[in-house]
Order: sequence, then C-alpha cells, then structure tokens
Amino acid sequence: MPDTATVASEFSGHAHVAAPPPPGVAVRHDWSLDEVKALYELPLLDLVHKAQTVHRAVFVDNKVQLCSLLSIKTGGCPEDCSYCPQAARYKTGVKAEKLMAVPDVLDAASKARAAGATRFCMGAAWREVKDGPQFDSVLEMVRGVRALGMEACATLGMLSESQAKRLREAGLSAYNHNLDTSPEHYGDIISTRTFEDRLRTLDRVRDAGISVCCGGIIGMGESVEDRCNLLRTLANQEHHPESVPINALVAVEGTPLQEQQRVETVDMVRTIATARILMPQSMVRLSAGRQQMNEEAQLLCMMAGANSLFFGEKLLTTGNPEYTQDMALLEKAGIRPLEPRQEG
Repeated sequence: MPDTATVASEFSGHAHVAAPPPPGVAVRHDWSLDEVKALYELPLLDLVHKAQTVHRAVFVDNKVQLCSLLSIKTGGCPEDCSYCPQAARYKTGVKAEKLMAVPDVLDAASKARAAGATRFCMGAAWREVKDGPQFDSVLEMVRGVRALGMEACATLGMLSESQAKRLREAGLSAYNHNLDTSPEHYGDIISTRTFEDRLRTLDRVRDAGISVCCGGIIGMGESVEDRCNLLRTLANQEHHPESVPINALVAVEGTPLQEQQRVETVDMVRTIATARILMPQSMVRLSAGRQQMNEEAQLLCMMAGANSLFFGEKLLTTGNPEYTQDMALLEKAGIRPLEPRQEG
C-alpha cells in the first residue's frame, strides 16, 4: 500500500478535471430566479440540446464517473428530515447500528475500486460530528481510502472549523452536505437544522480546502419555483460546488413524505439539464431515485448532463440498481466509465 501522505499530495480534488470553459460557455454566479425558470421551462428537447452542448464543450472526454456510497453508521439520527428513513423518530424498519470498524470500511472501498469506482463516499447518520474516538476512526477511514488511490468523500452532518481542517489533513477529497431544497420550502421539510446551518458548514468545508458536494432532492412537494431557487442558490455561491448530486425522492413508508408521488422522468431531466447549464464545470451526479428509472430515463439524464452515477446495490438505506445492470447499461450505450487512478 502506498504512503498515505504521498497519495494525498498527488491526488487532490476530483479524478476528473473539467477543461477550462471554452468561449461561449458562461460561468456565472449572478443568476436571477426568472432566468433559471426560463431555462427550466424551455421545451424539453431544446433544454437538453442546450445542456448537452455545454456538457460536451467542457467535459471533452465525455466519461461517467462511478461512485460508491457506504453507510458507515446507519440509523438513530435525532433530526426530523421528512424524507429520511434514518431518523430515529420515524418507524421505517431501519435499525440503528454502530459505526463500522475501519477494516470493514476499507475492505468495502477496495471492492468498490476493483469494480471501477473512482470515488468512495462514507455516510454517517449524525446531526453533527462529535470529537473523540468515532471521529478519529473516520479520519483513519479517509486516510485508508486515499491510500487506495480513490477520492474520499464523507457526509457526517454539521462540522466545526477544526473538524473540517482535520478531515482535510487526513486527505478528504470532498464533503457532501446538501441544501435539500429552496430556502423557502426548507422549513416544510426540516425543523431541527436551519438552512443557514447548512450554509455555514459548506463555508467551513470550503475554507478548509475540501471540495464541496452539494445538491438537493426533488419530489418533496416543492413548486417549480422552489426547484429553480435551489439551483439558483447553488449556482450563485462564490464557488460552484464541484459536485452537484440531484436526488429524486424515494418515498419510504413511515416517513412524513411516504405518500409523495414518484418523480417523473421529465422533471428529473429538466433539473439535471438546468444544473448543467448553471454550473457547467461541476460533476452533476444522478443519485437517489435511479432504481425507479428505466434504462431510457437514465440515458436521457446522462444526455442532459449527468456525468456521475452512484452504483451498487444500496444508496445508504434505499435501493440502487445492481452493479451488473449498471455495467450492462453503460456497455450497451457505449459510455465509458472514468478509470480509477493508478497511484503508488
């Protein structure tokens, strides 16, 4: 195994580096809500064509990054996110589990790398990280994943400045902390953490030198204006998130949103295409809800600008298309996965 410090110094940020924006591709941070809505509401084929044009101009190799996500600490979360089966207050059948042992996490990461993943994401159902033995174990996990030559991503809830710095020192490539929805709709979904709390964590991650993975969830009863305002908020940050996961709600029995209707493919495509145009250099990730999509819907999302997939059997606690299905789809479509880095 290569020296961790050497790998970390040679392998920062994303395995895929976007080309500088060519002439005609605008990288803006001053979008108005009316402008975003005008894009989102374009005739679908016009919107997809515009997004695909931007995507091909910036991501010249047109490869798809494969990411693997492991729940390293499942269930028992004290928050009340209306969509989340891991909240302790909801009866969803998800059992609270202790933090996984470091060797078990690194074994899963090694298997994910062998399967083609270039990013390994570790999710823990915490409101916020607590200093102590558990956080020290997470730091060890990060160092181990990086030593495998993979991007290491984590989602652990809210962070302090010192915790963000320690994660960066351990080699963390990216931190996932979604805004979930628009500022206006946020209070209808979550009451135990404010929208401003999320923005503060993102600032601490960015200040520590860790790349930001930040997106949202559609299908939670939000309006089109809410959806567009989420994208506008992401795009108007001083630096665009390097990763923008677009999730479709998976309505889980026992959560307050269990009766929500499945997100229509057209809505998912519109959201991804608009995200691609607003944030042309970001990796736009087709995330939760992919199991509910047929192959044609997934390919249309990729045509609209999604260039990263979470693959494997589970996405935290909800189902995800199996590995063999994912590989067969990419092969049939002639889509090449981004190769893992060869480090050491």
